[in-house]
Parts: sequence; structure tokens; C-alpha cells
Amino acid sequence: MTTSDVTIRGVSKRFGTNVVLQNIDLDIKQGELLTLLGPSGCGKTTTLNAIAGFLDPDEGELYIKGKKMNGVPPYKRDLGMVFQTYSLFPHMTVHENLVFGLKLRKLKKDEMESRIKRALELVKLTGLEKRYPRELSGGQRQRVAIARALVVEPELLLLDEPLSNLDAKLRHELRAEIKRLQKEVGVTTIFVTHDQDEALSMSDRIVVMNQGKIEQIGTPTEIYQNPQSEFVFQFIGKSNRFEGLVVEADADHTDIEIEEGWVIKTKKDNVIGKDRTFHAHDVVNLYIRPELISIKSVDQGLGAVDSELVQQKAVIKQMNYLGSQWEIEVSVKGQHHVQIIGPTIENSWSVGTEVLVEWKTSDIRLTKR
Repeated sequence: MTTSDVTIRGVSKRFGTNVVLQNIDLDIKQGELLTLLGPSGCGKTTTLNAIAGFLDPDEGELYIKGKKMNGVPPYKRDLGMVFQTYSLFPHMTVHENLVFGLKLRKLKKDEMESRIKRALELVKLTGLEKRYPRELSGGQRQRVAIARALVVEPELLLLDEPLSNLDAKLRHELRAEIKRLQKEVGVTTIFVTHDQDEALSMSDRIVVMNQGKIEQIGTPTEIYQNPQSEFVFQFIGKSNRFEGLVVEADADHTDIEIEEGWVIKTKKDNVIGKDRTFHAHDVVNLYIRPELISIKSVDQGLGAVDSELVQQKAVIKQMNYLGSQWEIEVSVKGQHHVQIIGPTIENSWSVGTEVLVEWKTSDIRLTKR
């Protein structure tokens, strides 16, 4: 049975009158890579700092390996931590940076050298032991910081925005490296980021936070495909939003008028959030992901009337080529701007071209305003 390495119960934290954590409950499983994700100021770094022991919660309890940690200083928590600024000793070589924490643990020399060799192999830096941080690239310095955290063989590995100072290519490479390392070593890892791509690509589970609260906990697939709140849907991935008015609602369907003559029929399963009861004249928001919208030439014609499909003519307003895909913005009925993401387009298309767009009603997500 999978056990929890970290248990947080009813944790709250204030700085003056500013409440940064509000009654947080969280279980972090043994051996998983869990990401705390959210915008700046949502409480994710405060949560990490509470786990690390850099601050104590005002209310609630925190356990690591079943032991209560309230009031226990960081150096007694057996943690490895990696920061976005690397925090390497600039006057020390790579080897000296790695051996520093091992000396504090009073290990034998043979054991220290064996661990350093293994850590450098894991982060693919063998042969750079004698270099100083200034002689390394940004990516190499971050690898040293990760190796330094791993070499002490901690119970928990904490990563605080470790990739934010790197360029896009390096970030992508190190995402894969960190995920590989974490699985190879098996250490329970807590990763803090505001970058949804990092969270989706690396995590076993994601904790989406907003204004000091947990909005949703789930696998990347669950978070993206089945968001439990409007905030999660908007924060994770891109989306198109339409405002509408409920014209009819029954036990299974809700008919929503976007504008006169344009009514979309949705199912109750499409609703985001706990409030699933709609009535005539309720104002609602409809959301649809850009990658779930298809686009085709007008000469292909509108299909037969199908309540399971939304079909409309549109005019291309903008086209952006992103290498592996196109990002296209169209105008529907002259006023609704819709973003579409897809792999191919017709060679004849350009700004001003009239096209057809369509999406499944089952892909719509609905919230009450």
C-alpha cells in the first residue's frame, strides 16, 4: 500500500493581515513527484517553506514520515533543496560543493567519494569535479545544485522554481532530466512552479493553488481534462470563452443563447464546479479549448444539422506559424474572436479568408456567472 511521506492538516499561515495559506490539507505519497502549481502569490512557495521548516504554520500540523515537524528546524528534517538561483558556493569547485553537506554528516571518505561519483553520474557531469561554478553554463550549475541535494540521500527533495532562470531549450532538457532522476532515485519530490507546461510534463500529481487555497489535486490528465473549478480550467491550458443566457434547462440539457439566432445545446456533464442547477435567464460562460476546434474551407459546406456539433462560418483575423502547429484567430458572427490551434492549414488561406469552424458540444465546459 502506498503511504504518505508528507501529511499536512489544517495548515494556515499569515504575514500580518495577509492570509497566504488557508486551512491546507495535503498528503504527498511516497516516491511521487508532486507539483505545487499556481500564479504568483497563491501560496505554493509558502507551502514548500513550511515543509522545509523555513517557517512555521500559525495553525495546523505537518508530518514527515509520520513524525510531527512543527517547530523542528530545517537541518533536522533530512531534506535536499534546490533553488532557482542555484545557491552554489562560488569559491568552491563542483566536488567541494558536493562534499560540503557530506562532511556535516560526518561520513567516511570512501563513502563520500562513492556518493559524489554516483551523484555526478546521475546528472551527467562526470569529469567536471574541479570546475568552479563560474566555469559552468547555467544548465550545468543547476545540475550541480540537483546533485548536491541528492548526494546526501534525503528523505525529501524540494525544488523551488529550479528552471525559471534557464532558456527555453535548457528548461525542456532539464524537465526530462529531473523526471528521469526522480524515478531512478525514487526520492519523494515536491516541485514548485508557475509554469503549467512544466507541471503537466513532469508530475505524477499536481496541486493547483489559488489565493492560499487548494483548487484541485489530480494527475496531469485529470487536471487538464476534468477541471473542478473555473479557475483551474482558465489557468491550465488555453481556452475560448463565450458569454450566454440560458433559454431552457431540463434534467439532462441546457440550451444557451450566445446571441439572437445562435443557440448551443449542452449536457449537464459539461458543467464545471459544484453548482449544476441552471434556470432560464441564468447568465453563463461557455469554454472550449483551441485544440478541440476544427477548421475547414467553406467549399466543404456545413454538415447536416447535428445537435452534437457547433458549426459556424468565420473569417480569419490572424495566423501565427509556430513550427509544429498553427495558431489561428477567427471572428465568428463578426464579434466573437476564437483561437484555434492545429497542425495544418490550406495553402490558399490568409487573413480575410472565410472558413468554417466546428466543435463537439461534449467538449464544451460550462459555468454559471
